Amino acid sequence: MAFDGLIIADLVSELRSRTIGGRITRIVQPEHDELIITVKTQDTIRILMSADASLPLIYITDAKKEAPDRSPAFCMLLRKYIMGGKIKDVSQPENERVIYIDIEHYDELGDLRVRRLIIEIMGKHSNIILCDEDRIIIDSIKRIPATVSSVREVLTGRPYFIAKTAEKLDPTICDTETFISTLKSKNQAVQKALYMSFNGISPLMANEFVYRAGLDGDIPASDQPEEGLKKLAGVFMACMDDLKNERFATCEAFKDGLPFEYAAFELTSLACLDGITVRRVDSPSALLESFFMEKNLAERIRQRSAALRHSVSTIRERIVKKYELQLSQLSDTEKRGTFKLYGELLCAYAHELKVPGKSVTVTDYNTGEEITIPVDEDLSAIDNSKVYFDKYRKMKRTYDALTGYIEKTKEDLDHIGSVALELELATCEEDLITIRRELEEAGYLRPSRTEGKGKKRPKKDASAPVHYVTKDGFHIYVGKNNFQNDELTFKLAGGSDWWFHLKGAPGSHVILKTEGREASDSAMEQAAAVAAYYSSGRENAKAEVDYLERRNVKKPGGARPGFVVYYTNYSMVVKPSLDAVQRVED
Repeated sequence: MAFDGLIIADLVSELRSRTIGGRITRIVQPEHDELIITVKTQDTIRILMSADASLPLIYITDAKKEAPDRSPAFCMLLRKYIMGGKIKDVSQPENERVIYIDIEHYDELGDLRVRRLIIEIMGKHSNIILCDEDRIIIDSIKRIPATVSSVREVLTGRPYFIAKTAEKLDPTICDTETFISTLKSKNQAVQKALYMSFNGISPLMANEFVYRAGLDGDIPASDQPEEGLKKLAGVFMACMDDLKNERFATCEAFKDGLPFEYAAFELTSLACLDGITVRRVDSPSALLESFFMEKNLAERIRQRSAALRHSVSTIRERIVKKYELQLSQLSDTEKRGTFKLYGELLCAYAHELKVPGKSVTVTDYNTGEEITIPVDEDLSAIDNSKVYFDKYRKMKRTYDALTGYIEKTKEDLDHIGSVALELELATCEEDLITIRRELEEAGYLRPSRTEGKGKKRPKKDASAPVHYVTKDGFHIYVGKNNFQNDELTFKLAGGSDWWFHLKGAPGSHVILKTEGREASDSAMEQAAAVAAYYSSGRENAKAEVDYLERRNVKKPGGARPGFVVYYTNYSMVVKPSLDAVQRVED
């Protein structure tokens, strides 16, 4: 998954064709490192740009995002300098992973100025920077002082330049002789030499060029036949010629039905592999949005849930330690039966026993075997029996108490495990609010301080359950948290609907609605696959799922959210998957 210089060039071509001449009508910063700029041409175009270190992005999108109640300082600065401005040009320097957007804008004195918005897609070094016409930095979404980077400062008033951490050539102006000599000068496999020598070439595209030339990419260029290198140069130059003339072949590769790779040019090296299909797409923005939308959302939710994850991890560690201590204490009570027997035997043989030493040997009247009993030589047989009976009664009380405590602690452990799974399934802010509410009601967290007196408490669950449809028209509903699980199981589902859950481990409640019909075998298997996917067993090759009619699922009085019991059920082993069902947006 390489956001390389070639896909950047493809995006620049699309941005140039769709935005030049348009005016910037809206700027919002929904996240601390993300901007959405709305450009008005004949159509309304939204450009999403993100400098997130783990997932930097830029593409045209139709999605809308709400602006925060208070706009960040960088957003306000952009509104001052480029709001209402006209996009003059969109370009890419030297096939770098950098996009320049030049914007004409009248300043406060009425003079026409040209500002440059620079989007750098460089992993952890990604940034969004605004410069003036002299390439002096006005401000950036991430400020980088010298204490953070010794290579380049990104601060107001500093000159802007692209940091050169490696000596790489611009592939768009390279000739055949330079290309071959550069590869030969590298003491590396020819595929690695390609992406280490030229700007914006990813390992994926280097492999593609080598494949098209029919070379072994693991052999150094110096050991390759001259004709092979010339053919590789021809393939490379042809691709660069297509890039300069904006003849792109944007494509996406799928592995086992899931998005796998993407590129600005045809991926013939992947199309020939089993289990991989390659599909052409019309727009790089559409490709990137579909490819990264869920990943981007998941990353945002993961960032926002960091505090909750830490809390859940801490709570779970505390419960595990408590559980292990209780089990250890329970194991100490295993001798209670032996102590009771010793007391009974000493009492039974007291009339004929003398205690001359530290032990006595008697016959166990239950088995007829001889047993040696440790005793206190300063006490009589009766007094020794009382000591053993006292130990027995103390251990029995401990055992009886611990049995109840351990059962309760095991329930707590299962509950916090289900909450940890909920965090994995969370897809929106409302899911996180619901999870926090559940932790508060369970007594794990204190109520949020933001809920002052007189404020209305948020609903237990403001988000909707996940909804799928099987190929033969049956509806499947999935709870994303324990409140939803209870709602689905005991309010949405009818008695004759089918209920699914991973066997013996945390997972979502899954309901297959029958609506008076007999559920088909395929629908049952698909519902079980969904239940396995929305569970702690989703990474396994196979998972065992319990299923039964909903009328046989019961909730004990006073049980925690999501906790149910059932005694008669069927089971099936399935592969966790969503391939056979279609998502429905409610």
